[in-house]
Amino acid sequence: MTASTKSRIESIDLLRGIVIVIMALDHVRDYFHADNFLFDPTDLSHSNPAIFFTRWITHFCAPTFVFLAGTSAFLVGERKTKRQLSVFLLTRGLWLMLLEITIVSFAWSFSPAFIFTRLQVIWVLGFSIVILSAVIHLPIRVILIVGVLILFFHNALDNIHVTENTFKGFVWAELHERKRFVIDGYTIATSYPVLPWFGIMALGYCFGQLYQKGFDVIKRKKILLTIGGIAIGLFIILRGLNIYGDKDLWSPQNSLAMTVCSFLNTTKYPPSLLYTLMTLGVSIIFLALSERKLGWLGNRLIHFGRVPMFFYLLHLYLIHLLATVAIAISGRPWTDTIITFTPSAKDSPWLAGYGFSLLGTYLVWLFIVVMLYPICKWYDKYKQNNKDKWWLSYL
Repeated sequence: MTASTKSRIESIDLLRGIVIVIMALDHVRDYFHADNFLFDPTDLSHSNPAIFFTRWITHFCAPTFVFLAGTSAFLVGERKTKRQLSVFLLTRGLWLMLLEITIVSFAWSFSPAFIFTRLQVIWVLGFSIVILSAVIHLPIRVILIVGVLILFFHNALDNIHVTENTFKGFVWAELHERKRFVIDGYTIATSYPVLPWFGIMALGYCFGQLYQKGFDVIKRKKILLTIGGIAIGLFIILRGLNIYGDKDLWSPQNSLAMTVCSFLNTTKYPPSLLYTLMTLGVSIIFLALSERKLGWLGNRLIHFGRVPMFFYLLHLYLIHLLATVAIAISGRPWTDTIITFTPSAKDSPWLAGYGFSLLGTYLVWLFIVVMLYPICKWYDKYKQNNKDKWWLSYL
């Protein structure tokens, strides 16, 4: 028994659709949840299970996107020569990096001065793709070994720090440490250090072998369940030992629910071994279970998964525009979201008192998803009917 191209794409795109919709929840929470301007949702001394899990569920988004980007690169390579694939990946990666520091950065800040730039997920996605454009010329086994070594051993670098506000410090931070640098009055934040994220993409590239044309569905499902199960099992064992794999250790809390929160409270910046095992393990198991006929909800979510970059750009601008309206209605200057607004408890103490309840935040999220659905559905169909237009592969 073999899988058709359609079914393979649908299982992957369904997962993409789910995680990008969940990602929108995180960004809505950034701009609308009142408690977001008082404390970090993963700060267990202030948070509660509902707020923590609203943040925790969104941890699955970035690693899944980066991992599947590697898988997609492998599948594109099935239709191209290595040289053609390398050129495509290089140009696409550079394009994504340019998007991050222009269109995406403006969406977050609405600041025409670009005084604060965060090198976030689109930047590291592009950076990793640029690296992959060269690495694909290595044997697939070598790429797999490189990915595994980075995944399991990059946390050994956690105690290496470069404190200077220098080019050397920036290079190290861009590689493995989340930091901010001030250059002539402009702030640049290395929010997504590239080393561990490239490791995830390299593993995703090797993972693409399981989706080659003609690969047996039953065999693939068994392999996916095994990989996912091992990843989750390793996460539980290593997290329980509390020795290696994450710089933040878990500890018993004042309730069972909060103790579970502590156990799951792994490090995203940069993504630790345990964070990656926890998130990708679940995502891979989902892929194993989703190779079936799509239901009503799946048939709608898949439209988001087929146009993830289009959705990403639109949802950032829509969320920020709505937040500007909400800020104005609350009686604050609308410019709080134009020049000075950066959505975090640390950077926006003046917004204390603004925002909605957690339920209200969820309602805003659902409203935004519903608003964007017909647009994404239209664009998905446009892409399907215009595959000869090369530029569509870049958006």
